[in-house]
Amino acid sequence: MKFETLGLSDSLLRAVRVSGYTTPTPIQSKAVPAILDGRDVMAAAQTGTGKTAGFTLPLLQLLGTGQSTQPGRPRALVLTPTRELAAQVLDSIQTYGINEKLHAGVVFGGVNINPQLRLLKRGVDILVATPGRLLDLYQQKAVKFDAIEILVLDEADRMLDMGFIHDIRRILGMLPARRQNLMFSATFSPEIRKLAKTICRNPIEIDVAPRNSTVEAISQELYRVEKQDKAALLSRLLGSSAEQTLVFSRTKHGANKLVKHLRKDNISAEAIHGNKSQAQRTRALGDFKSNRVQVLVATDIAARGIDIDQLSTVINFDLPHVPEDYVHRIGRTGRAGASGQAISLVSSEETRQLRAIERLIKQTINNRADSDLPPMRQQADRNPVDTATRHQAAASTSPGESRGNGQQDRRPADNRTGNNGNRRRQNQQRRQNSRAESRQGGDGRSAAESEPRSRPASRRQRSRPARDTRGQSADHRRSATDHQGEAAAPSQHSHAAGDATVKPASRRGWRAITSRFGAAR
Repeated sequence: MKFETLGLSDSLLRAVRVSGYTTPTPIQSKAVPAILDGRDVMAAAQTGTGKTAGFTLPLLQLLGTGQSTQPGRPRALVLTPTRELAAQVLDSIQTYGINEKLHAGVVFGGVNINPQLRLLKRGVDILVATPGRLLDLYQQKAVKFDAIEILVLDEADRMLDMGFIHDIRRILGMLPARRQNLMFSATFSPEIRKLAKTICRNPIEIDVAPRNSTVEAISQELYRVEKQDKAALLSRLLGSSAEQTLVFSRTKHGANKLVKHLRKDNISAEAIHGNKSQAQRTRALGDFKSNRVQVLVATDIAARGIDIDQLSTVINFDLPHVPEDYVHRIGRTGRAGASGQAISLVSSEETRQLRAIERLIKQTINNRADSDLPPMRQQADRNPVDTATRHQAAASTSPGESRGNGQQDRRPADNRTGNNGNRRRQNQQRRQNSRAESRQGGDGRSAAESEPRSRPASRRQRSRPARDTRGQSADHRRSATDHQGEAAAPSQHSHAAGDATVKPASRRGWRAITSRFGAAR
């Protein structure tokens, strides 16, 4: 079958040929004619089989014959769960609609809302949005839904299953009752199918592959490893190859921690998750796509919809709690008929998740042993930039930092130069040793010098006579006024007598005090 047989216009066919496609995928062959006929569609297909083009092409053709663009009143609404997927859908619309007289735009959170307000004020025919930011714009009266003709829910199961259900229902209540509904996703659980049928009217269900199945071109393997040893095994897997790899972590904190570990092993890595700003997520994804970063560590939500050409390997550092997410994860590789590899690191605590995944995909994942791992490559081959920096740091190390036996110090550069943590520990040890020596009097000082000095007398204590409350000698009962006329002779309470008290002030020092604060009373 060719694209010419799907009923698409000549302008769209030219755009498809420019993109390099000649034969439609199974999901495109079944979905495009049904959408052009105006039917509601529920389409489930494996990730990477062209679902986005399956609704983008007929969407552009249906809107090409309608009314002109109006400010703040889009005619088609595409809802996605993540910012990255929204940007990907917009890119697909602009690629295939290059010959069409239609305007498209995208709005999502995490960025300044003012440019999006200006975009809607100019007017768009197709609006791609995430639910949260779309509701914000609606509350600011920047967008109206009364002109919506087509609603598209991309990654529909995630939209309805991961906390978006309330936002989706609010948006559905604002849309016109007469509209065309399209739902596309890689997986549809029975609960999601039941809910989706309340949104669509007599939908055509399209399943181009067994439900929740995986692409046959993806080889699936697992390694049995304990949780504390996963990071070391991951470094060994990534160090044996220079190919780009997408690594999935269950939590945001785990993703950040994993990136730090990989960087210490001279493996370039970036993290992408919900706590990252949109600028950080866009930069990390751009560096990964341009091959400036070898490893991208992502969470399930952030990675949903990421489309990376020629991605050969996906690694599950943590198994997902929801078995369907496993299908989405490994679907990032083996796209458009290419082969791919999916590796899972499974601890003893994740046996239950593994069994649930194998029941879902109806196959047993091949168990590999550590002896099957390829040897580590040299560090210079893995990351020349980091290795050169490390050699430069080693060359700048002072001779005094070498070991006493004349051998070169092979500790990491951070430990040789002494980071803040090492300095704090060293200073704390010195203070502890000093206290111990002071208590023992073994530091070369006299016992009086080893004892802590008394605090200087305050202003109030200097101006009032000392009270005899502890049965002290007559010398201690002398007032401050007696000291004023006293010669600067050595006191009986000097350090030579072994007393730890402070020497009385000299005549010159006391005059300075009384001249400043007044005569003592």
